[in-house]
Amino acid sequence: MSQIEKLVLRFMSKPKDLTWNELLLILRFYGYEELPPGKTGGSRVKFADYEKRIISVHKPHPSPIVKSYVIEQIIATLKENGKIKNG
Repeated sequence: MSQIEKLVLRFMSKPKDLTWNELLLILRFYGYEELPPGKTGGSRVKFADYEKRIISVHKPHPSPIVKSYVIEQIIATLKENGKIKNG
């Protein structure tokens, strides 16, 4: 099993210590790329896949640990977009 597959398995278990950089790797694995920030910037970051489906999340600060609700929202979005299977 590759490192990214192990990371995805850990992500699916909704860990309490997932870092922002790990989340970026996971989103790239599923085909999402970070979009350039708008004029106002802020902590909200948007990602889009090749079909232009958007995932928008707040970048955690000051700690790099991603909040549990963000992980749950991303998992739900990936399921809705057919990137991961329900179950």
